[in-house]
Amino acid sequence: MLRAAGVGVGDEVVVPAFGNVEVAEAVTLAGALPVFADIDPLTYCLDPDAVEAALTARTAAIVVVHRFGRRADIGRLHALGQRHGLLVLEQGESEVPYSEIAQRRERAAYLDAKLKGVRTPDGGDGHSYQQYVVRVPGNGRPDRDAFARAVRARGVDCRVPVKTPVHRLPEFRRCVSLPRTERAADETLALPVDASLTKREMHRVVSACNALGGLLQPAF
Repeated sequence: MLRAAGVGVGDEVVVPAFGNVEVAEAVTLAGALPVFADIDPLTYCLDPDAVEAALTARTAAIVVVHRFGRRADIGRLHALGQRHGLLVLEQGESEVPYSEIAQRRERAAYLDAKLKGVRTPDGGDGHSYQQYVVRVPGNGRPDRDAFARAVRARGVDCRVPVKTPVHRLPEFRRCVSLPRTERAADETLALPVDASLTKREMHRVVSACNALGGLLQPAF
């Protein structure tokens, strides 16, 4: 799509660094330079103000990635693109039946009400909970990885959604300040919220997390 729009050598394309190395790779394959902008800490999608701050005379496009079931502020981003004459492309997430989304929302509501010691996701408008991503606060140092190991030891499947932001990878390393991206990469953890989970399994998730989360001091 970038090539079809005439994006190529000498152009810059604003992309997120929080996950999706494939997006930066696609920009490079088109011959352009990926430029990383920071995220909104609630949606984990590109922040329109950060995108605008990253624009230069060479910017040709913005690639917006919707994240974890939350949509980016696409209205503001399209308006930004129109003001500056830029192509705005969206990368969505895999579609799932509405019945499954409804069940995920039910399980997310249960977790929202029961979890302690971690920061639950901001539900926002139309969150489909492709992933239920919490923040694990650190007591002056990152505690997320130790927390994840302890939760797994209690029989709960969890995973780190973004282990390394793209701007930290050797092939895309940039001297750029992305504090919200960095913090999200250090603190986020995806807990199970699949429609197939039973009440007993959901209770196990809560019990495992709360046994640990209560020991952590929130640092938000």
